[in-house]
Amino acid sequence: MKHLFLGAAALALMACGAEDDAADTAAPSGAEEEASSSEPSATEEAAPSVEAQLDAVLAAQSDDAKARYQYRHPKETLMFFGVEPGMTVADTLPGDVWYAGILSEFLGPDGRVIGANYAIEHRMAMGGRYASEEWLQDYKNWPQSWVGEMEAERGEDEAPFSAFFYGSLPEDMHATADVVLMVRAAQHFNRLEGEGGYFTTALNDIKNVLKPGGVLGIVQHRAPEEHSDEWAMGGKGYVKQSHIISFVESAGFEFVDSSEVNANSNDTPAEEDVVWRLPPSLSTSREDPELRAQMQAIGESDRMTLKFRKP
Repeated sequence: MKHLFLGAAALALMACGAEDDAADTAAPSGAEEEASSSEPSATEEAAPSVEAQLDAVLAAQSDDAKARYQYRHPKETLMFFGVEPGMTVADTLPGDVWYAGILSEFLGPDGRVIGANYAIEHRMAMGGRYASEEWLQDYKNWPQSWVGEMEAERGEDEAPFSAFFYGSLPEDMHATADVVLMVRAAQHFNRLEGEGGYFTTALNDIKNVLKPGGVLGIVQHRAPEEHSDEWAMGGKGYVKQSHIISFVESAGFEFVDSSEVNANSNDTPAEEDVVWRLPPSLSTSREDPELRAQMQAIGESDRMTLKFRKP
């Protein structure tokens, strides 16, 4: 990873008439000296805009990552949530690219990336391989191992990393984050809320890690509002937008705005469908080329993009 900057030379244009020649040769007053010394030189580079810096970071990602921009809209998403260089941003379920890797390059050396992951008990409740003893033993060391892996690849112009499990937020991380991202992760919090209060616990930690006025940004597979609440609990990957807004508000956050930047009107799931039938998983069409082509034509899921604020 390498943090990229764009620069443009600032040019100063001056017009002088013959009547001003004499004045130009006179000694300047104190006020004139002060004004003159504050002007940028012709060779001084202007600071790149936030948008230009993000454009440069995204352009430097791998072709595989860039192929997903059409569905994940990283520029529009991060700009909507107000992420800027120098901030501290917590990323739920962080990856080496999405979004932690992108963030480290974009936030720069004055920023920080905090990885946040499901609690160990939450992983066990998810079942499958997450409940195996061997897998859980490795997972217990995730905060240290993930930070070690990310730091090994971090450039000197990129933001450093730290990490925690939801339900175990360290005291020294309280009120340190400007933004928390929860991207395509709310389904597992929501579907297991009744078993262990995992969504409530996560939102409480998010309130604690955020500074006053800090932003929680949620991107989530969106269930049709007319579908049953049972189907839309998250087990199929989808959750209703109305439910997410209501639940997060009940946890003490203010709903700020929504965006359709990650919407996909081609994704119209029936109640027997799961979100993983779509790219990139394509889990239901691995042996059916015709069905696979249909799923690829739909693209990635329809997603809500919601912005909340800690009071």
